[in-house]
Amino acid sequence: MTIFYKFEGKMYINLTNGCPCKCVFCIRDNADSISGNDSLWLEHEPTMEEIVSAFESFDKTGISEAVFCGYGEPMVRADMVVSTAEYIKAHSDMKLRLNTNGLVKLIHPDFDINRLKGLIDSVSISLNAPNAVRYNEVTRPSFGEKAFDTMLDFADKIKGICHTAFTVVDVISAGEIEECRAVADKMGIPLRVRAYVTDNESYT
Repeated sequence: MTIFYKFEGKMYINLTNGCPCKCVFCIRDNADSISGNDSLWLEHEPTMEEIVSAFESFDKTGISEAVFCGYGEPMVRADMVVSTAEYIKAHSDMKLRLNTNGLVKLIHPDFDINRLKGLIDSVSISLNAPNAVRYNEVTRPSFGEKAFDTMLDFADKIKGICHTAFTVVDVISAGEIEECRAVADKMGIPLRVRAYVTDNESYT
């Protein structure tokens, strides 16, 4: 079971395969893993004991950043993200990044994002589209169109807690990417455009 894996000099953390979205560009539809790592499909969601054991046995030589980003939305297991982040912070000098769809308020309505303060150094949020209608078409969230505004609200709040950035994948038009840039600029959040990948050699 692959909980931790390496990609581009970083340690990635695979806590769950659960996700409330089915994005049209999702790499899970094309491959079982990325960059030659073992399968990222989990036999079960790892316990804290399994996470600690995997972390201690993982070769962390030269790694300065860990990223919550596997074959699922990390915040499906929001409490475990916090517990894992606390452990990593206590046992390493790594910076921590969270890649998320920003829908934790719909997944876990009672979760307080202030729990991430001091643990998560940066957050990358999948913006994916410039408006709710297109977001629904591209991201296909189980929550419907309210997901878009929920994601923006999360971004607005989390930017006061840690460094925050938006991403879009270039499956949308150049015009829509510029509209996304306008949304990001208005919120004072930088935007990164990701290239759509169809093999297991690239990731985010």
